[in-house]
Amino acid sequence: MTEYKLLFTGPMGAGKTTAIGAVSEVKPVLTDVQNTDQSVAKERTTVGLDFGLLTLENGDRIRLFGTPGQVRFDFLWKILSQNVLGIVILIDNSKPAPLDDLRVYLDGFAAQLKHVPCVIGVGRTDAHPAPSLDEFSNVLNERGLVLPILGVDVRLRSDVVLLIDCLLAQMEASLFMENKR
Repeated sequence: MTEYKLLFTGPMGAGKTTAIGAVSEVKPVLTDVQNTDQSVAKERTTVGLDFGLLTLENGDRIRLFGTPGQVRFDFLWKILSQNVLGIVILIDNSKPAPLDDLRVYLDGFAAQLKHVPCVIGVGRTDAHPAPSLDEFSNVLNERGLVLPILGVDVRLRSDVVLLIDCLLAQMEASLFMENKR
C-alpha cells in the first residue's frame, strides 16, 4: 500500500473543509474557530489544518490536508506543503477578485509548483460565470504555468474526486517521463 499526501489550499471560504469532508472516509479532523474577520460572511474558519483520509480501489491511501485560507497563516502553508505529492488550489468565483485570489496562492506555493502537480478548482461558476476559466488560464500563462482548471462544486464527492484524479494522472505522467529518461 502506498500513501500519498495531497494539499487543499485557497482563500477563506473557497471550500477546502467542505471538499475534504466530501471525500474523507473518516470524520475529518478540523481546527475551525469562530470567524472574527468581518470582511467574510462566514461563521467559522480554519486556523490550523483540516485532515481526512481516502482509500483508492487498489488500497493506496490519500492523506488529505487543508490549509487555513487567511494569508496571516501562510507559515502553516509552508509546513503543510512539506512532502506533498499534489496541490489542489480552490477558488471561489463569487468573491470580489477571484483572479487576484489565485495569484496569492500561486505566489504562496511558487516553490512547490516547480516540481509538484497541481490542479485549480473554481467553485460557484454556475451562479458567477465571470471570470471565465479561460481568464484563470491567462493568469497561469502569465507565470508560465500549464495546469488543469476545473469548474467544481466542492460539496459533490464526484467533483472532488475529479480534482484528485487529475492530480494522480499528473503524478503518473511525471513518473512515466522520469522512467523514460
